[in-house]
Amino acid sequence: MSIPAVEADLAHGPGKRSERKHAAIVSAAAEVFLSTGYAGASMDEIASRSGVSKQTVYKHFSSKEALFAAVMSQMMGEADTAVHTGLPNVEDRSQLEAYLLDYAVRQLTIVLTPGLMQLRRLVIAEARRFPELAKALYARGPARALEVMGSAFEQLADKNLLQFSDATVAASQFNWLVMADPVNRVMMLGDEAIPTQQEIRRHAEAAIATFLAAFLHPDQR
Repeated sequence: MSIPAVEADLAHGPGKRSERKHAAIVSAAAEVFLSTGYAGASMDEIASRSGVSKQTVYKHFSSKEALFAAVMSQMMGEADTAVHTGLPNVEDRSQLEAYLLDYAVRQLTIVLTPGLMQLRRLVIAEARRFPELAKALYARGPARALEVMGSAFEQLADKNLLQFSDATVAASQFNWLVMADPVNRVMMLGDEAIPTQQEIRRHAEAAIATFLAAFLHPDQR
């Protein structure tokens, strides 16, 4: 379908069609940014892939930076929803270990997807020019994980399953025991370094054993 035809169809309904147009632009922009990098991304190509005119792209997004911010926000939001599913009913050590393992495997599997890792590289590469993007990535990624896990750990401490003096510190220790080595490897070495599900599980089990050695409540030992 040609660009005029697409825009004519979208114009019939200013509500949902406008939303679909907006979503199409963000989706096309994600493909372009992740394949060519921020500097190499062309607003003309984004418009072409999304099936609208360049003018329409600029009606929705005032600049390439604004469009990139929207892409980042959407990708991080989807990852956040997939990773943080809430605290299940955890009442004993075996359920605690199962909960932590499920979370760690899910977190690593999602974070280590090629798209999210490329997004992280792009934001780091542009951090000097656009520091607000780096701050936003940190807030939606690592900081969000610490907030969610800190809250969960406080609930687990109330049940005498974990013991610590600071929930945020405990969450940070857990997060980086799980994340540090796999994320660093993929950041530096590329998609070829993405671990298999078996490797992810084995790494998560070791990280959880180390975490529980420090933070398991004495009543559970």
